[in-house]
Amino acid sequence: MTVQPEQLEETLSRLKLYPELNFGLLLDITGIDYLEYPVAQDCRFAVVYTIRNWRDNMLVQVKVPVPDPDKGVPTCTHLWSSANWAEREVYDQYGINFIGHPDLRRILNHWQFKGHPLRKDYDIFKGQVCYDSYSMENEIKNRLLANGVDETTMKDINTEIMFLNLGPSHPATHGAIRIFTALDGESILANVNEIGYLHRGFEKTAENRTYNQVIPLTDRLNYCSAMMNNIAYVKAVESWLGIEITERCKFMRVVMSEFFRVQDHLVCIAANLVDMGGLTNYWYLYNEKEASYDLISRLTGARLTSSFTRIGGMYRDFYDGWEHDMEVQLKAIEKGVSDSLALVLKNRIVHDRTQGTCKLSAETALSYGFTGPCLRASGVPFDLRKDNPYYNYESFDFNVPVGSTGDIYDRIMVRFEEIFESIKIIRQAMKHIPDGPIFVKDHNAVLPPKSEVYNNIEGLANHFKLIFEGVKVPSGEWYDSFEAANGELGFHFVADGSGKPYKLKVRPPCFYIMGGFHEMVEGEMIADAVINLGSINIIGGELDR
Repeated sequence: MTVQPEQLEETLSRLKLYPELNFGLLLDITGIDYLEYPVAQDCRFAVVYTIRNWRDNMLVQVKVPVPDPDKGVPTCTHLWSSANWAEREVYDQYGINFIGHPDLRRILNHWQFKGHPLRKDYDIFKGQVCYDSYSMENEIKNRLLANGVDETTMKDINTEIMFLNLGPSHPATHGAIRIFTALDGESILANVNEIGYLHRGFEKTAENRTYNQVIPLTDRLNYCSAMMNNIAYVKAVESWLGIEITERCKFMRVVMSEFFRVQDHLVCIAANLVDMGGLTNYWYLYNEKEASYDLISRLTGARLTSSFTRIGGMYRDFYDGWEHDMEVQLKAIEKGVSDSLALVLKNRIVHDRTQGTCKLSAETALSYGFTGPCLRASGVPFDLRKDNPYYNYESFDFNVPVGSTGDIYDRIMVRFEEIFESIKIIRQAMKHIPDGPIFVKDHNAVLPPKSEVYNNIEGLANHFKLIFEGVKVPSGEWYDSFEAANGELGFHFVADGSGKPYKLKVRPPCFYIMGGFHEMVEGEMIADAVINLGSINIIGGELDR
């Protein structure tokens, strides 16, 4: 729906607060610059809100034209906490103001950056260097005040506040996040975070690539489960083109999605436990992760970033005998995970460190836009594979593990259980995968066979046009999403009828999870912040894009 700026606050409030509507999950906010769009618009800029009613499987997008980006539109941070970071990103990239925002400053580009890079008239060859670190003194003081620590408390003889930077150059933050804390002893009184250290301009780059050429860019989002990004992206493009992929292709994508979900969870749990001091657990899990790469390389031709999908199909079919190799690997993973669990389930140190630590309620998790294992750990049983199924997921027998407390222990255990559920899905898919083609018969989207390219001029011309001009996607705007390892991975497109996306926005699940990090760690110990970061599985490529 499209509303005017003066109607925006009322519209969003009604969607969020009316029980009969119940759109409690703000998934994403993005801006659009129509400066070069072939169809004239009333305003150059617009802001789009993507909001979900997770209980009833409903999705709505609210679009508001922005006549003056300096005047902007009202903030909705009082309705959803996820709007805090989402609106900061739109301000950073497009220069659109959000009236009443509590902390409107840059988030992905550095603080000395000039201009707004996703505006169509921004010079993409203009390099900008950051010469000084940003002081977050004002931000941390605001958090202290919000938590009831004022100047009087700071001067109290029994309180000695120390400010500590944890990261970005620190193994506990994986070299990509600055966690700035105010400590009283080892207790965290306040926390603010700085990201953007791995920001590589995904959206701007995608505007200058054909739709298929964007696939390798998606590999580098969550690189721990790279192919899930590939599949989510092509699924989104195919949804707008109206392409129904073949049954064999669907099963191939399910097998690879679930196998990469397992890989992602293995890395997350292994790193989380080693942060806790459990090095033996790390090897039980990571050895199987490493061994899995050999199978992945045989299936796809590459180990980490395979770019294995294509719009309308897959790069190639699986090799003969892959089922036996997959089963061997699944059994090895089951053994490694079971061995690791045996060291955890009755381990008092693990229980004391994780149970009741860094808790997040279901209501707060939804407000911050959590999805995936972190949301389910807080007790919300939302999974797109069940609630909005695709690729025949409704036909598979699997459970959605759900936590009860929303603490670190629940986040670890939900992922452990999801590994076993994903293996169940893979085995069912292996049993029922049909024979047949892996590509649709649509040469407006799919390259013709090499025999046609080499032997007739029509096939050669078809090949060249698809390679050089790209798949022509009809004009329009749409959003499509996928249950990735960290949660709902969404793509918002604006197409202008050409072979390149006019705009492509990624809805990264861990961006919003990191936005709620301070809610989990304030009041806890500094060592708990480290293992909590591991439990929410922040991946820098997905976080910063």
